[in-house]
Amino acid sequence: MGLFENILPPKERMQRLFTWGDAAALLLIAVALYGGVRLAFNAPAEIQGPTIRLEPRLLPWYALLSIGRMAAAYALSVVFAILYGRAAAYNRRAERVLMPLLDVLQSVPILSFLPVVLLSLSAILPQKVAVELASIVLIFTSQAWHLTFGWYQSLTTIPKELREASDIFRLNTWLRFKRLEFPFGMISFLWNSMMSWAGGWFFLMAAEIFTVGARDFRLPGLGAYLQEAANQGDTRAILWGIGTLILTIVALDQFVWRPLLAWADRFKLEMTESDQPPTSWFYDALHNSALMNALGRMLAPLGERLDAWLIRRSPMRTPDEAAHKRNWLNILLNLLLGGLLLYGGVRAAQMLAALPIAEWGKILLGTLATLLRVAVSLVIALAWTIPVGVAIGTNRRLAAVLQPIVQVTASVPATAIFPIFLLLVIHLTGGLDIAAIFLMLMGTQWYLLFNVIAGASAIPQDLKYTSALMGLKGWARWRTLILPAIFPYIVTGGIAASGGAWNASIVAEYEQFGGQTLSTTGLGALISQATASGNYPLLLAATLSMVLTVVLLNRLFWRPLYRLAEEKYRLE
Repeated sequence: MGLFENILPPKERMQRLFTWGDAAALLLIAVALYGGVRLAFNAPAEIQGPTIRLEPRLLPWYALLSIGRMAAAYALSVVFAILYGRAAAYNRRAERVLMPLLDVLQSVPILSFLPVVLLSLSAILPQKVAVELASIVLIFTSQAWHLTFGWYQSLTTIPKELREASDIFRLNTWLRFKRLEFPFGMISFLWNSMMSWAGGWFFLMAAEIFTVGARDFRLPGLGAYLQEAANQGDTRAILWGIGTLILTIVALDQFVWRPLLAWADRFKLEMTESDQPPTSWFYDALHNSALMNALGRMLAPLGERLDAWLIRRSPMRTPDEAAHKRNWLNILLNLLLGGLLLYGGVRAAQMLAALPIAEWGKILLGTLATLLRVAVSLVIALAWTIPVGVAIGTNRRLAAVLQPIVQVTASVPATAIFPIFLLLVIHLTGGLDIAAIFLMLMGTQWYLLFNVIAGASAIPQDLKYTSALMGLKGWARWRTLILPAIFPYIVTGGIAASGGAWNASIVAEYEQFGGQTLSTTGLGALISQATASGNYPLLLAATLSMVLTVVLLNRLFWRPLYRLAEEKYRLE
């Protein structure tokens, strides 16, 4: 298995700019947007939101509410990723549709859908249910695509000898998952989970503070608490809220993620044992606890019975077995779905055609302005994440000190501290533009940093020894070893970072703060303005324009870089 195979898409998916699967995916998104916009017409004109109180004693309850939404979305994301990734990896016919669809979905700026989802759900569901469900859906869509791509890449890069061994032992679906797929993909899935959870905080905070004119969609939680404290100028409450948020993130790191990393180290495929494996005091305490060991012995029979039931229920078939032949019911369902997409596509096109030319001009100008801010934020992020990420990934002592700090800092959502930063720069010339780039940077840099750390730490030890024996130092070592090794990871992080920046533009370019509305020229501001004013044709056009822009950037800019990484910087 090549060093970089687990992050590169298969060659056959990179030959054409667009496929019929891409067209179907874009049409599906357009129809879904149109349906949401039509439902939004029926949303109540005024919605009363919750009262957010600033007493510090309520912060533990707000923290539990926020964690509960994150956990519900993550559980849905894990189930979706495992099922969707396996279907795409082991069914060639399904892969031709599922992977282009996933490729487009991960390019969609999720926050642009939040107004549509909230307004449409509030038209058909009780307000509290609609807002809670919309927040979970938003967090789910910020986590699921990344997890699914990581799981799919793990399944498609299982070494041939391991696949052959599973066939020789005639492992059925469950045993293959338990003995091969789960152990092989666990470390990658766990790191992707940490990144997805950290990103989920950003979208959770955005969902908890969302308002549309007279419609108050806020949710009681840490995000709403911090926004209310900033609006009232209550510095003490702001410090209490940020302190609680950081404490929550540190607790999750110590009691969830670090123990899981220490446990998952057993699944590494290495010729030599790692000299400094991940450690966790809480994992060691649980591992040596007599009470936990006794509980494990009590639950062991139940686990064995569940395992036996799953073995009996799982079919004995190889993953490469052909898919079932289509029956008449499948054909009928496909025809009905095609008719629905065609009807929705025509109606969406009619709504777009009614939009004045002047509005399309604003969309074009806004797209260019937002694109410029995205580019600036990416350049700034690259300037510091590459040297810092390489230092952390190649220096064990430095990593032991900085990596926990980076993980905790990355989990602090930019939307939580954005009102505070806005207070500092709002009176400066171009203050909102500076604040918008800051928020985009905060939603961009961590994807790059984590990927650079992963790429630097994955450099084979024998190549490090070889470069040292050759006397490579300074720029020669960077040009010959480090930059080629981390280049695929930079591309992977760049795609995620670009999507994060476009997402952040929705809240960065249009802000309701201190009783006034602040906005700057940009596509994100147009989407927020269209939502606030109820201009649903403009909302549909601006959202679709952002989707198409991000997809085109991925295909015209990032995809050639992926191909370059695969062909020139692939180690085998």
